[in-house]
Amino acid sequence: MYLNANLSQSSLDEYVKKRVLFVCRHNSVRCQMAEAFLNQLDGDRFEAESAGLNPKTILATAAMVMRELGFDISNHPTRFVYSLYSGGEAYDFVITVCDEDSAKECPVVDDPCLHFHWPFDEPSRFKGSPDEIL
Repeated sequence: MYLNANLSQSSLDEYVKKRVLFVCRHNSVRCQMAEAFLNQLDGDRFEAESAGLNPKTILATAAMVMRELGFDISNHPTRFVYSLYSGGEAYDFVITVCDEDSAKECPVVDDPCLHFHWPFDEPSRFKGSPDEIL
């Protein structure tokens, strides 16, 4: 495929994948799921990653649910959000999916990306039987 040399920068931008970082408290459920969904459903336009404020292992219930939907996140690494930024990573969008209390701890970065907060309750705090938790 050949690109027209007269294309403007804004026209070229539509060919570049937008980088998205999903952030949650433990990088063990919410942002892992969001990363998998975005990469699978719109991976031609977006490159998603996820990280946590205090990374833990992926919750077994999250891995089970995602497996049922056709996604295997069971061996996906969990990452520390500050390590990504200290390593020089840059994103077009940063989306926090943690609860309101945890969102206050999210990093404030000087990059020119757009920030969104989509609050979801902390899954590790859910109580009840496995069926009730799901």
